[in-house]
Amino acid sequence: MSERFDLVIVGGGIVGLATAYKYQLAYPEHSIAILEKEAQLGAHQTGRNSGVIHSGIYYKPGSFKALNCTNGRKQIVAFAKEHGVKHDICGKIILATEEKELPILQGIYEKGVANEIEGIEMIGPEAIREIEPHTRGIKAIRVPVTGIIDYVGMCHKLVELIQGINPKSKLMLNTKFIDSFQEDGKEGLRTSRGIVYAGRKVFCAGLQSDRLARKEGAKLDMKIIGFRGDYYELTEQARHKVKHLIYPVPDPDFPFLGVHFTRMVDGSVECGPNAVFSFKREGYHPTSFNWKDTMESLGYAGTWKLFSKHAGQGMEEMKRAFSKKLFLQALRKMIPDLQMEDIQPVRAGVRAQALKSSGELVDDFKIEKFGNSVHVLNAPSPAATASLAIADEILDMAGLVSKPSK
Repeated sequence: MSERFDLVIVGGGIVGLATAYKYQLAYPEHSIAILEKEAQLGAHQTGRNSGVIHSGIYYKPGSFKALNCTNGRKQIVAFAKEHGVKHDICGKIILATEEKELPILQGIYEKGVANEIEGIEMIGPEAIREIEPHTRGIKAIRVPVTGIIDYVGMCHKLVELIQGINPKSKLMLNTKFIDSFQEDGKEGLRTSRGIVYAGRKVFCAGLQSDRLARKEGAKLDMKIIGFRGDYYELTEQARHKVKHLIYPVPDPDFPFLGVHFTRMVDGSVECGPNAVFSFKREGYHPTSFNWKDTMESLGYAGTWKLFSKHAGQGMEEMKRAFSKKLFLQALRKMIPDLQMEDIQPVRAGVRAQALKSSGELVDDFKIEKFGNSVHVLNAPSPAATASLAIADEILDMAGLVSKPSK
């Protein structure tokens, strides 16, 4: 195989496909190749996240995350409505169950106001019970613009639209990127299925993003560390206990949102995820292990600095990963009448998180240009929600398409 395309996207997740779609809209006569090493789209973070359309309430006002989450949310809802992607703007509550959580809840509310999240309001116990009769809490933020969506279904719709605009554009599944090269002034990519030539390259490789950037000669000040999140789901008999989305007040000293309840587009209700160090970047079982991934992570100074900073929470998360009883205890903080027989294990995902050598998590999206390539180096939640807005940023950075004016 040896073909030339105007743009090559490495990675068939939601961010890569959103970028391809936005480029194809701008340049309908240009050809695009989307290289995906798996046999299907959205096999990793896109298809294994909680399926939530995030509001943008949690993020530092003015940050890349905050601006692109809000913009992306509006874009993705409009896209889903126009193209028939399964979704539901069902709303959520962020639930405080203890007095000590109230100042944190107030801080989140103030961020939401600063980020101009539409319709948010503080509610008390009576209003909480009206929205979610089985919950028990002393105060909550109601966030009406949060929703759920079928992200993998959206991936397929994006490919359909891209190829509808230009049939010469190709989705290449089972095609692994090996390295890049230059030949007679042309940019090339060696893949597991031969050589592809590219006018421009965009890498949206998620869990492999740092490795692919280094293959292109990038000098990075971070490394991707995987955190596995396990999910349970409510049995059919217990689904009635959750009407919308229910989130706890997050621990401000721990960089994850905590286990929560999510009503999915198929009517099921998932509970989770937790967040534990993963011994395999693409490992979806508590005992998944890969020598290379483990040695890279544990040989990195930043990993140990992070562990020491969050040792207590990390041990609790690890114990909960192997104990249904402890997982249930966390869920009962919000729904006290939940029983052991109400939940069953269902799946897991691994979050790609960029970590500095100092042990600090890269808190914002991180996108950088190296030569003729743009690399998305850090795109944790809410990247799926923000995908269409991130696509605008990528194409603007590459000098290909100017960002739409607000």
